[in-house]
Amino acid sequence: MVQHLNTTGDQPSEQSPLLGKAVDANGHGTVSVSAAEVPAQRSLAGNGTNGSILKAGTDDEESQGEGETEEGIDRSHVARIISVLLIGIFVAHADGSILLATHPIIASEFNDLENSSWLITGFALAGAATQTLYGKLSDIYGRKSLVITAYVIFVVGCAIVGMGQTMWQVILGRVISGAGASGMAGLVSILITDLLPIREVAQWRAYVNLVATLGRSIGGPLGGWLVDVIGWRWSFFGQIPPVILAIILVTVSLPSPPPGVEPSDTINNTATQKSKLSRVDFKGSVLFALAILALLLPIELGGVKLPWSHPAIIALFAFSPVLLFIFVAVEKRQAEPILPLEIFHRRDAVLSFAILGLQIAAQLGLMFSVPLYFQITTRASNTVSGAHLVPAVVGNALGGLISGLLIKRSGRYKTLIIIAVALSSFSYLLLMLRWHGNTNFWESLYIFPSGFGTGVAQSAVFVSLQAVVADPSHLAPAISFMYLISTVALTIGLPLSNAVMQTVLRRVLRGRLLGLGVGAGEVAKIIESTVSDVDFVDRVTGSVREAVVSSYVDGLWWSHGVSFLFSATAFVLALFIRQRRLDGPRA
Repeated sequence: MVQHLNTTGDQPSEQSPLLGKAVDANGHGTVSVSAAEVPAQRSLAGNGTNGSILKAGTDDEESQGEGETEEGIDRSHVARIISVLLIGIFVAHADGSILLATHPIIASEFNDLENSSWLITGFALAGAATQTLYGKLSDIYGRKSLVITAYVIFVVGCAIVGMGQTMWQVILGRVISGAGASGMAGLVSILITDLLPIREVAQWRAYVNLVATLGRSIGGPLGGWLVDVIGWRWSFFGQIPPVILAIILVTVSLPSPPPGVEPSDTINNTATQKSKLSRVDFKGSVLFALAILALLLPIELGGVKLPWSHPAIIALFAFSPVLLFIFVAVEKRQAEPILPLEIFHRRDAVLSFAILGLQIAAQLGLMFSVPLYFQITTRASNTVSGAHLVPAVVGNALGGLISGLLIKRSGRYKTLIIIAVALSSFSYLLLMLRWHGNTNFWESLYIFPSGFGTGVAQSAVFVSLQAVVADPSHLAPAISFMYLISTVALTIGLPLSNAVMQTVLRRVLRGRLLGLGVGAGEVAKIIESTVSDVDFVDRVTGSVREAVVSSYVDGLWWSHGVSFLFSATAFVLALFIRQRRLDGPRA
């Protein structure tokens, strides 16, 4: 074992919570680095930066000059560790698309199609409620332990789904799987920041994004094939063996903390006397989970299970900020809060959260509207209309890879963020200007810049957050919160785009039908048929059909407008982010 002692008591620049932090007799931290984890010795400096060697300089708008690179990092060892973790990433993202393909079949077996959405909603809500827990718990118990825990939870959830004998047993399994999947995804990014210099983080996260995209792409067809051949239960049982393999490989590949070493960056003399369990912020965890659920649950239920004016929907929306206020009050008194509030004292951290959330919400609006647009205007099949999303998916993958390489070479991320959100905004503007019902092949590629911009933004914003979080003990909770923002954006972006489209569709279609002389009673029937069944357009002819198609196009125009508003807001916020040295102090 190679030990680098921080005799001044300052925080080290490289310290992986895979291993932990020891405490000397004076209460100061010492970094204990296992040769198994870092084969080549790396220089350490007392500023808390992640995986970098300090150069002289200040925290300004300039980045490190070319040639001032990190030394002595065994990339092959890092690659072996991350490649093991990619198994979980692939399975977690494939699971989501498998469920999208199979949930109607699952619900139909139990004669409960009305509640099929809960197979998706339960998974998402459980992930949102547990996301921030993983970051802090991994600081206390170590990354390796939490990775394995997340995998085990996911396996248990898949087993319950596969063996479920009632609809609600299957939903319970999805909830448990969601709680595990949130850790499988978030902890990989945290581990990448542990193992690599900050200038290489975006590049390696791009590889993670590629695997995630592959999982989402394969999951749907694979799930459909399994349903046709051996039944939907095996689409979930089939996920268990690769995750068990991942558990075995993680157990072998990821180093454990040396005996007597605490896996946390925030140990002091008082904390060393506490048990690990007593250090978990249970009050904050419960309050935060309830606040998130109170926000997301009415969004999922409103307009579907209950009208938006229902007292339960209003009460949940009102209760969410109250719970959030109580959570903040409680966290201010916690020695080790589940979500350190100091993170939000840094403007660039808040801007990073907001930009990522806005970009993902905008992109989800696009993913919802594009297939529907081609189904209505060209009567494309589900397969063909879905294929129209390929340019955005390819753009997302390319954007992540290119931004990673550029950040590694230049050390700059602010310009990339601005360019990314500008490209996305331009893409949505093109859709508003040009997609009016007669879209040729080249115009169908207008969605590529939106996917490319989102891919660039995801990588660059992640680096922006890492560059600004000064305290290493806050980095894992900050990354977990960023993943939570992504989940919230997913939950809000899609329903909002759909609500805007439906509202405009109903309003303009009513006006067009009345203008054609259609009776009020018939107008109501046509509107309800139009919004509930995209194939209704094939059952009408003449001017009524033209009115239906034109009204859909108008509604989708406003949906693109929502995406443009999100992305344009992100562009304005990006102008205020400060470029920081990726190899210098982050304070």
